[in-house]
Amino acid sequence: MKTLGFSTLCVKFGRQKALGAAFGIAATLLAGQAVAEGKIRIAQQFGISYLILDVVRDQKLIEKHGKEAGVNIEVEWASISGATAMNEALLANNLDIVSAGVPPALTMWDRTKGDVKLVAALGSLPNYLITTNPDVHTLKDFSEKDRIAVPAAGVGFQSRTLQIEAAKLFGADNFQKLDQISISLPHPDATAALISGGTEVNSHFSSAPFYYQALQGNKAVHKVISSYDILGGPATFNVLYTSTAFHDENPKTYAAFYAALREAANWINANKQEAAETFIRQQGSKLSPKLVLDIINDPENDFTVIPQNTFVYAAELHKLGVLKSEAGSWKDYFFPETHGENGS
Repeated sequence: MKTLGFSTLCVKFGRQKALGAAFGIAATLLAGQAVAEGKIRIAQQFGISYLILDVVRDQKLIEKHGKEAGVNIEVEWASISGATAMNEALLANNLDIVSAGVPPALTMWDRTKGDVKLVAALGSLPNYLITTNPDVHTLKDFSEKDRIAVPAAGVGFQSRTLQIEAAKLFGADNFQKLDQISISLPHPDATAALISGGTEVNSHFSSAPFYYQALQGNKAVHKVISSYDILGGPATFNVLYTSTAFHDENPKTYAAFYAALREAANWINANKQEAAETFIRQQGSKLSPKLVLDIINDPENDFTVIPQNTFVYAAELHKLGVLKSEAGSWKDYFFPETHGENGS
């Protein structure tokens, strides 16, 4: 699996072009630029929340379903870190399918006026806000002395989730209150900081497997709140999304991809030990097989393509002015293939 750097991904825009400017010409870029039927370029990020894609790749399920439909599909896989690079690559037509948290995906749907929509969920997995500060037990306990590590301060999944809760606690005008003590830091670095202690970073809004490692690695680490608490129950973490051009002009390839996702999700839930081995093999993970299996077996983690509680983000972020477009339901920003699912 090749890794695409930010400069390569943004070649059609140039480094000097900001993502905001890219959105201004998104409709032009996305119209009619889909690759020919029989080819698909997919990018994923790192971590166990992308297990469904690991299984799809490992078992060559897209190719399998393509052949069943009479199409030989060439699949290209890329590894990219961060929603911004994902979005730039999609707008530049360097990728066909990208992955990120629900809020960044909704931002793309919003800014492109529906020329980008969501394909499927990649599972419902919570994020935990954890801290080593013994005085912090709720969001109201954080002070200016605390530092919350998130992958993308102010704009990523974790920050947007905190903004929703902050609006409830401190009022809509103060929804960015916790952004003031948030810093951008990759999950592995933030986890190491909490385990070792002694750094300015004493808190982390963390995804699996990182909060498992932090809770096990330092007895002072404790949970403050989870994304499930904020959203009112199990909720989709990461999603896949693409352009309407790719969806509409490559029906057989798209159908094979969606069928592969569904098969992978069903296989994971029936073969958890093998799924853990697949994750370690595909991502070259150094995590212990026991920990990976424990995460897959955790009842809070559901590897499903069915969207859950995504509409909370759409509704709440619209209220806060983050999204300009108002969705009537989750089906407004997902492609029709998902509409028969019991989603939300």
